[in-house]
Amino acid sequence: MHKLAISRKDFLKKSGLGLTGMTLLPSFLQAQDETSMEAQLIDNINMAEKYTLKNVRLETGFEFDGDEVVHTQTALFSIAVKDGKITRIGPNTPNDTNAIDAKGYLMLPAFKDMHIHLDKTFYGGPWKSVRRRTGGVKGMIALEQQILPEMLKTSTDRAEKLIELLQAKGSSFARSHVNIEPTSKLDSLKNLQKALENKKKGFQAELVAFPQHGVFYTDSVPYLKEAAQMDIDFIGGVDPYTIDGAIERTLDFTVQLAVDNKKGIDIHLHESGESGLKTITYLIDKVNENPMLKGKTFVSHAFVLGKLDTKQQESIAAQLAEAQVGIVSTIPFGSLVMPIPTLYKHGVNVLAGNDSIIDHWNTFGSGSVLQKANLMAQLYGYSTEFGLSRALRIATANVLPLDDKGVQQWPKVGDAADFVLLDASCSAEAVSRISPVKSLVSQGNIVY
Repeated sequence: MHKLAISRKDFLKKSGLGLTGMTLLPSFLQAQDETSMEAQLIDNINMAEKYTLKNVRLETGFEFDGDEVVHTQTALFSIAVKDGKITRIGPNTPNDTNAIDAKGYLMLPAFKDMHIHLDKTFYGGPWKSVRRRTGGVKGMIALEQQILPEMLKTSTDRAEKLIELLQAKGSSFARSHVNIEPTSKLDSLKNLQKALENKKKGFQAELVAFPQHGVFYTDSVPYLKEAAQMDIDFIGGVDPYTIDGAIERTLDFTVQLAVDNKKGIDIHLHESGESGLKTITYLIDKVNENPMLKGKTFVSHAFVLGKLDTKQQESIAAQLAEAQVGIVSTIPFGSLVMPIPTLYKHGVNVLAGNDSIIDHWNTFGSGSVLQKANLMAQLYGYSTEFGLSRALRIATANVLPLDDKGVQQWPKVGDAADFVLLDASCSAEAVSRISPVKSLVSQGNIVY
């Protein structure tokens, strides 16, 4: 055994995890003995931006009994990575002593959390449960106005710790909403951008300028206009009728700001009655009037869809698909079950995220979008080998190893080296059992 050239502390820094990430490392890196050849190899390879993985398990096809998928076929491969790309996928080379041993773990596309609030979280700090809510959403706005100034003091550090949690659960990417309102002004955005810069080798994000306290209710307009000219990707919004009291005025402003600054749109919509339906149909009309927003516009939550009758759900799903307006869901359960199968049937782009992890809104977030895939499979009866394998799409933003016929479509040479290794035999098992994540690679960087 050769002596390790750098300390574990330095390795952790280079991997982008910091000391708080020690427990996220695989068992072969947790050993106290700092003579680990494998730790040395991974560090050297990350710096060289070129390496090979051996004993990588990939899905290769479906096994059928008649027309039913009864098993997912896999095989072991050798995969080369260079400059953040997959450069070779070939026969397994188990005797290659210069390759990192993937130990037969299943390789899947890295997960993507497409709705989260990285900028305001209690994660990484003392435990706090939620307070009893009074006054509805506007009551929560009043609470935020009280607590945000204190939260901003630690928001960069807390965001970094939350990113580490997402990485531990297999996510290398997130769409994060970030508060833009008179209390935070642009400070929440700037603090989150610092955290993302510190984590850029192992985590990527797109940002939504989010007027949590309303566009006009607290006059967020000047701050939104300034944020729209910064490094953000979407203009957000929240319940225009409940908070601003004006669906058309609020959406007209949101759409125009997005068009003027070449941004997308992603609005929160919790309203489940007539105002919720009117908001969705009005937004669809505005997107059709501004075709540059097609494929770049999303409604998060969209709870009203779960309250419609079947005929209405079919109609709205068809309209959403035609306008290329996507739905981002947290996969709610209980009395509200979203019509996700209907959305899929019509070709609507459906994404998912954890939303709150641990904050003043909710403390039950796990950080795992694989868990969301598991929940979706349970809710909609995707319990077969085929159904479970298709449910993975909600965790990967619609990237699947096999197409519906069982033809391998991922990974391919030239793909970004963004993948996760899990202790599972196939994606169906990974979804059903929420299989443990063993390693994450982001842009070719071995995060852990």
